[in-house]
Amino acid sequence: MIIDLRSDTVTKPSKEMLEAMMDAQVGDDVFREDPTINKLEKHISDMFGKEQALFFPSGTMANQTAIKLHTTPGDQVICDKYAHIFNYESGGAAFNSGVSCNLLNGSRGMFTANQVKEAINPDAYYYSKTALVEIENTTNKGGGACWDFKEIIKIKQVCKENKLGFHLDGARLWHALITKNETTKQYGEAFDTISVCLSKGLGAPIGSVLIGDSEIMSNALRIRKLFGGNMRQGGYLAAAGLYALDHNMSRLKNDHLKAKDIGKELLRLAMIKSVEPIETNIVIFELQDDVDDQYFVKELAKKNIFIINMGGRKLRMVTHLDYTDSMHEILIQQLNLI
Repeated sequence: MIIDLRSDTVTKPSKEMLEAMMDAQVGDDVFREDPTINKLEKHISDMFGKEQALFFPSGTMANQTAIKLHTTPGDQVICDKYAHIFNYESGGAAFNSGVSCNLLNGSRGMFTANQVKEAINPDAYYYSKTALVEIENTTNKGGGACWDFKEIIKIKQVCKENKLGFHLDGARLWHALITKNETTKQYGEAFDTISVCLSKGLGAPIGSVLIGDSEIMSNALRIRKLFGGNMRQGGYLAAAGLYALDHNMSRLKNDHLKAKDIGKELLRLAMIKSVEPIETNIVIFELQDDVDDQYFVKELAKKNIFIINMGGRKLRMVTHLDYTDSMHEILIQQLNLI
């Protein structure tokens, strides 16, 4: 048995999801004639109370499109130092949109409205123009932490007062909604654009969706084409997303419970220095100074348990729908044998 906790992207479609994919009605989406993609886009735009949505092959492409919609070359984006758009999108903000990032020193990937205010550049020609504020919920590098929605609203007000765009990288937003008992409509009202992923916690094989109102989304289709993201009979993939939304949302709380259980077990081990607070499905922990992190990862790999070494002596485990109860029991047992 292989226990893969490197990411929640390692899941594979269930038999039922595959059946939904094979039963999908499809067409040519370049002509906007794929009925299943159209259905998915309409469904998600309605969920968030927005006018338009566009299906993408990846969350990175959806985020990069949003940045390009909000900015012009030379502009600046305010985001956290842990932001996915800065750390894990191959420098796309600079390459694709010609923008720089003003990195805030937040807490676990989250910052305050006051920090945003202080980061906005003066209105002088020799400064880059601040054009966009971007946040990530949940925070990946911050250990699956969930934002305080009250702070989001405060940041929204700062954006409104300063005529800044406001984008949410909601790759794992579904986890925050379950944990905080919040709604998609709340987020739709707060943000100008939102990207959501269907291939992480929800278990679809591919796909993210970018949501926004008509004005900001008017050029999104052209930019997706520019980035090479147009698809033909993509409805087979969209069908997986529709199935995931209908069947895999409420079960996310099971992943959260398992993650918290892992955290408690890690804290019992003498070799563990600390475990970051666990709210959702990500467990980030640090080893004692005298414990070799590569040794720890290799010892687990010998037992067919795979996790991520994030560097700086920090390791990560991510629970997901393919991580079963029996796998969970084995992991707990093996942690005590290292």
